[in-house]
Amino acid sequence: MPRVLLIEDDAAVRDGVSLALRRRGHEVAAAASGEEGLTALPGFRPDIVLLDLMLPGKDGFEVCRLIRAERQLPIIMLTARGDDLDVVLGLEAGADDYIVKPARGEVLEARIRAVLRRTALPADGAPAAAEPDPSPVEAYGELVIDRAGLVVGKAGKDLALAPSEMKLLLFLSATPGQVFSRQQLLEQVWEHSYHGDARLVDACVMRLRTKIEDTPRSPRYVQTVRGFGYRFGPL
Repeated sequence: MPRVLLIEDDAAVRDGVSLALRRRGHEVAAAASGEEGLTALPGFRPDIVLLDLMLPGKDGFEVCRLIRAERQLPIIMLTARGDDLDVVLGLEAGADDYIVKPARGEVLEARIRAVLRRTALPADGAPAAAEPDPSPVEAYGELVIDRAGLVVGKAGKDLALAPSEMKLLLFLSATPGQVFSRQQLLEQVWEHSYHGDARLVDACVMRLRTKIEDTPRSPRYVQTVRGFGYRFGPL
């Protein structure tokens, strides 16, 4: 079962979430502050991080950025209901998804599994109907995508992409020129089968563009089709 690092300062929430996950077979390390969580990270080696945003000392936004600077672990934010601005900022800081507190154990489990499945799906990242399968290594100008190795490079240098950024790029680039709505991307990339939150898509696109585009405001690779959604190219 996936190892979960929980960083949450509220003792009641921390104990409740830890108990719910342990009952489902997860090994859980719980930290009461950002500093404590960062210290536990290298020794515990989690598969995923559950991160509260409102932490004493180093807040969740800073902790998220620090984790992202060194590791591409999946990160799910824990946020209070109605904190829309915090959700946006957390996604922009590099989180892959978010859960509104309080959350039932089955919700936590489902979202953890969905995020982890995104990083374990076949490397082609293509829709199930896409045939023939694209070649393992593709070049688009200076951008090179190695689907088998899950490596993306530009101008000869590997790029550090977070799991959601990698999956989004693999999915879009599997069918260049095809436009996908935000809802389609939520269902295919984030595995949200319900009417999900488009902010997940928009924030991930923004982060991805800062890494792969020469000029993020004038993207060549991940383009906006106003009123419809996003597509890869045309270059």
